[in-house]
Amino acid sequence: MQPQISYITLGVDDLERSVAFYRDVLGLPTEGIIGEEFEHGAVAFFKMAGGLTFALWPRHSIAADCGVAVGTPDPTALMLAHNVGSAEEVDVLMAALPSEAVVKPARKLFWGGYGGVFRDPDGHLWEVVFNPKHTA
Repeated sequence: MQPQISYITLGVDDLERSVAFYRDVLGLPTEGIIGEEFEHGAVAFFKMAGGLTFALWPRHSIAADCGVAVGTPDPTALMLAHNVGSAEEVDVLMAALPSEAVVKPARKLFWGGYGGVFRDPDGHLWEVVFNPKHTA
C-alpha cells in the first residue's frame, strides 16, 4: 500500500450546520450537500490542496453504510492539523474563529512551534500550527 490518504471523512450530527461552519467560517470551497435523494447518501465534499478530498457525512449514515452502531462522539479520537507558514498566520486564522470554537488559544509550544486548537460544531479538533522546522 502506498502511504497516501485520498479522502478524510468526518462523521457529523447535523450536516447543514457542519457544512455552514466549514464553508462560511473556514472558507473551504464546496458545491454543498449532494446525494440527498438517496437514503444515507447526503454528503458534502471539499477539495483540498494536494488532491485530498475532505468530506462530511452524517454519523448515522456512516453507521448504516458500515453496519456498525453509532457511538458516542469522542473529540480525542482524532485531531486534524492545518500547518501554516508563520506564527502570524496562526494568529490571523485563530482570531477569525468564533470564540466558542477556540479550545486552546495560540501560543508558543514546548517543542518550538506556535499554534492553537479549535473545534468544529461536532467537537472535531483542529490544530492550526506553525512548525519552524517544517513550513507549510
